[in-house]
Amino acid sequence: MHSNRYIIIYSTIMVVLVATFLTIVAIGLKPKQDYNKRVEKMQNILASVHIPSTTKNAEKLFKQYIVDQFVINIRNEKQNQINAFDVNVEKERKTAVEKRLLPVYVCKTENQEIKYIIPVYGKGLWGPIWGYIALNEDKNTVFGAFFDHKGETPGLGAEISTIEFQNQFKNKKIFDEQGNYKSIKAIKGGAASTDNHGVDAISGGTITSDGLSKMLYDDLKLYETFLKSKN
Repeated sequence: MHSNRYIIIYSTIMVVLVATFLTIVAIGLKPKQDYNKRVEKMQNILASVHIPSTTKNAEKLFKQYIVDQFVINIRNEKQNQINAFDVNVEKERKTAVEKRLLPVYVCKTENQEIKYIIPVYGKGLWGPIWGYIALNEDKNTVFGAFFDHKGETPGLGAEISTIEFQNQFKNKKIFDEQGNYKSIKAIKGGAASTDNHGVDAISGGTITSDGLSKMLYDDLKLYETFLKSKN
């Protein structure tokens, strides 16, 4: 029978060895994980302008169609020293509004049309939700939308990531006819066909729908000065 001292020493050595091994593995995998996150982000941005991509061709398509990207603040002042792709939108939500970094991606489609892509980030029922809204050159009419989530319920809140839900946003408006900021809201019971600012909420996913509506209103509001500008 081994003594208590032997067991303690043996256990300590094993813990150190396992911890060291896991650390080495984590460090070795980090570059690949970071790359995968970058590619996934590119795919999400491209999806908002209806450009399908794979992990193999996303980087090539991103460089082909995203012709510009820049960062502004709430006053529409460009922050030229910062790369838009490197801005962590989740972390920016914890920053004071007047200091927040706001990324903008500019896409030129096959038809040579300009689209402005804006990231959004919010909270669903079980965790974060996020996405991208692509606007036509008028900076008002929605061209496309992409949404995803971390842990919403399959068949309910998770429906925000389906093409059927996202397609509802096409041709919706951010501003009303008088130029007032309205955003787009997911409406329980369904939006009227004439409602330029409403889409059908997810059946059984009220909290996620409300979270998405709040996300859109709060985040697009930050870009109001940019969206109303002519440049």
